[in-house]
Amino acid sequence: MMSLVCLSLRLRAAGCHGSRRSVATVVSGNKTASLVRQRLQMEVQEMRSVLSGFRPGLLVLQVGDRADSNLYISAKLRAAAQIGIDAKHLRLPSSATQDQVLQSVLSINADPAVHGLIVQLPLDSVNPMDPERITNAVSPEKDVDGLSCINAGKLSRGDLKDCFIPCTPNGCMELIRQTGVSVAGKQAVVIGRSKIVGAPMHDLLLWSNATVTTCHSKTLDLPEQVGRADILVVGAGRAEMVRGDWLKEGAVVIDCGINHIPDERKLSGHRVVGDVHFASASQRAGFITPVPGGVGPMTVAMLMENTVQSARHFLLKIQAGG
Repeated sequence: MMSLVCLSLRLRAAGCHGSRRSVATVVSGNKTASLVRQRLQMEVQEMRSVLSGFRPGLLVLQVGDRADSNLYISAKLRAAAQIGIDAKHLRLPSSATQDQVLQSVLSINADPAVHGLIVQLPLDSVNPMDPERITNAVSPEKDVDGLSCINAGKLSRGDLKDCFIPCTPNGCMELIRQTGVSVAGKQAVVIGRSKIVGAPMHDLLLWSNATVTTCHSKTLDLPEQVGRADILVVGAGRAEMVRGDWLKEGAVVIDCGINHIPDERKLSGHRVVGDVHFASASQRAGFITPVPGGVGPMTVAMLMENTVQSARHFLLKIQAGG
């Protein structure tokens, strides 16, 4: 019979301590994004060796001067500079009309030096704006946010190699890959159905051969649905909504939430949390992303990935004489 000492050593090696399991492995978006940037930096250097002076071009089009948008744009420009992307920022005044914004988009579409175009949302204008019409005006070949109806349509029917994938869901898939857990055959649950995160996340998991359930505000018995998930992606926009006791033990948990809650211990008076209650979830999940430092950095990294991909296609056309 195995001695109690040997049994104890085996349990420890397996990550078991009495009746409690080990806490979840934290999947760092900061570390993964750094690896992506390093790879892209090498790819840009290779492009420049193929065509002297060539650089991928990215343009961020902003309407108005929202402080939060300025913060996000600064992060994108910094990441682009690190990789070697020629990134520019075009800010239109808040007095700009929709026609003026559309004219700017069409002008950028025609610029061969720009391989990726982002329309920073929300559009901060005193005039009526239709964000759908403006994002759909972006050339699908330059739509590195993956938000146009053409790219969304291709993704929904599984044409993943012929479209740009929205950056946050794409980053989520990269984080799942980092866990080493295969998506194929797994039960996946997505909470949220937004056009930017939830809907494309469903499509990506589906075309990676998971069985996917999308939950939303009308879903009945959400904890029961979550409890079935081998892979859970949450983009609900509600602070710490998903509790640890909802989770299937060992699940992969990807938290897309960014919420500010009061915290008098912080100088700012608040702290940032996700849509998942991290402390309790980390006691039950197998892998979990932190907030901050999880999905957020990956969103920017995947934007750079799409821009480099677009530039690569442009370079191939030049080489083919197109």
